[in-house]
Amino acid sequence: MKKHLLIITSFTLIITSCKQSKFKNYEESERGLYYKFFVKNDTTITPQVGDGIAIQYIIKKQSTDSTIVNSKDVSRDGSGIAKFLLQSPTFKGSIEDGILMMHKGDSASFIISADSFFLKTNKMNELPKFIRPGEYLNVYIKLVDIKTKKELEENQRKQEEELAKLKEEELQKLDEYIKNNKITVKPTNSGLYFIELKKGKGEKITSNTIVKVHYRGELTDGTVFDSSEGKEPIEITVGVGEVIPGWDEALQMMQKGSKAKIILPSSIAYGKQQAGPIPPYSTLIFTLEVVDVKNSVAGK
Repeated sequence: MKKHLLIITSFTLIITSCKQSKFKNYEESERGLYYKFFVKNDTTITPQVGDGIAIQYIIKKQSTDSTIVNSKDVSRDGSGIAKFLLQSPTFKGSIEDGILMMHKGDSASFIISADSFFLKTNKMNELPKFIRPGEYLNVYIKLVDIKTKKELEENQRKQEEELAKLKEEELQKLDEYIKNNKITVKPTNSGLYFIELKKGKGEKITSNTIVKVHYRGELTDGTVFDSSEGKEPIEITVGVGEVIPGWDEALQMMQKGSKAKIILPSSIAYGKQQAGPIPPYSTLIFTLEVVDVKNSVAGK
């Protein structure tokens, strides 16, 4: 008798642990998330809140199967991989709940509340016009990679050490460049070296003046990272933050027709940020030529 009772009890546990779902072929978790796995690993790691994750995803309206967003269309490199820190679930049955169920390499589909996704996860004030209250979203996710919180902290430490090294090396490279190129002008208070190559005419450029400029930009090793050669000159408003601080300062030392070579330490360029082909803590050398000066913004 006890043996039969044990069998019945075990069967009951199996039935109750997997809730019946209102969506065909989907199971419902204890937190109300509807899920279906396409690839399920048991040997790879699972993410924890605070870990860095890399995912590919597609979000669709569940009722019409129409795509709202595909990560391939919004990723910078076209890989479709989005990287971010995994946050705590923003509501019961959220995308975060789904990701926490996954292992590295898994792919799955989750059906979630559209209302909660837009209003709680995305913190929007109202639903998008294409979403009706009570609708569901179908979210397809592939968990490409996981970086644990410890790994992220170690990577951050290494990056900070590398940046400190680059900052120190910048000073040495700048000194060598000044010496090797026999530059005798003194820097301004900001560190800008301004070497006039051609005098211009008219009044000096002031803040809010609109100018057209030809330019050529190099690193201290001679690598050209950008140039307007063969193109139209760029048009900018001086002194309003449209360009790096070193440009704003140098242009206000110039006139229409002026040409100058300027040397900008990273403190008045891009600092510790990587800017395309420009590494962090890079001193930049520009040749600027003011080809036209227009009225100030205020006078337009």
